[in-house]
Amino acid sequence: MAKIPGSGGGAKTPSGKNTSGRGQRDLKVKVKSARGRSNSSTRWLQRQLNDPYVKRAKAEGYRGRAAYKIMELDDKFRFLVPGARIVDLGAAPGGWCQVAVKRSNILGEKAGKAVGTILGIDLQVMDTIAGCDLHVLDFMDEGADEQVKEWLGGKADVVLSDMAASSTGHKQTDHLKIISLCEAAAYFSFDVLEEGGTFVAKVLAGGAEGDLQKVLKQRFTKVHNFKPPASRTDSSEKFVVALGYKGGIEGDHYNPFDLD
Repeated sequence: MAKIPGSGGGAKTPSGKNTSGRGQRDLKVKVKSARGRSNSSTRWLQRQLNDPYVKRAKAEGYRGRAAYKIMELDDKFRFLVPGARIVDLGAAPGGWCQVAVKRSNILGEKAGKAVGTILGIDLQVMDTIAGCDLHVLDFMDEGADEQVKEWLGGKADVVLSDMAASSTGHKQTDHLKIISLCEAAAYFSFDVLEEGGTFVAKVLAGGAEGDLQKVLKQRFTKVHNFKPPASRTDSSEKFVVALGYKGGIEGDHYNPFDLD
C-alpha cells in the first residue's frame, strides 16, 4: 500500500513513485462555488478531487476508495484467502467485491490455489463484476438467510458489511442507525457462517457499540477494532473484525432491543 502524501517518509507522486519531496508544491484543486451548489457540496467535491485514494481508485479501475479499506483490513487479518466463500452485504457499488475476486482467486487466476465464490447483495441493481454473483435482496427479509445459502451453495466463510444508513446530519442519531444496521448484519452472519468464519463490518464510534462488541465476543474467538489508513482521519468510522465463529447459539435471532 502506497503511503499517502504527508503521512511520513518520502513523498510519493500520484503514480506511487518515491520522491524526495524537494521542490514539490502542495498542489490542491480548489473548487469555486457555483450557483445552485451548497457550501457542503462544494467542500465534498473539493475533498474528492484532492483525495489520493479517489485518484488511485480511478487509475486502478476500482469502483470507489472503499476498495483500499478492505485491502488494508485483509492485509492485517488475512480473511480473503483463496477458496473462501464470501457474502458482501450492501455490496454496491462493488469495490469490495472487486478486491475479493482477486484475493480469493474467484476467477481461478492463481494456478494451484483453491477457487473462491462471492455473492454480493444489495437493495439496488449493480453493474456486473466478473466472477461475482450479484442479487437484489434485503438481507433482513424473512428467509433471506436460506436464500443466500442456496445461492452460495452452502454456508459462508466470510460475511462483509460496509453498509451505512442514510445520514440525518445528527451525529448521535446516525451512530445509532449504523449500529442497528451492523447488529442486524451480525445476526444474519450467525445464520450463514461456517464455524471458524469471519465477520467484518463498518461501525461509527460513538458509545453505543458496546452491546454489539459483547454479542460478537460471545460468538467469535477474537474480535478486533481497526481503522484502516484509507479511512478518512476526520471520519468516526472504524471496522470490527470478528474471527473464528464458534457456531450458532440456541435462540439466536435479531432483536435490536435485547442484545444480552
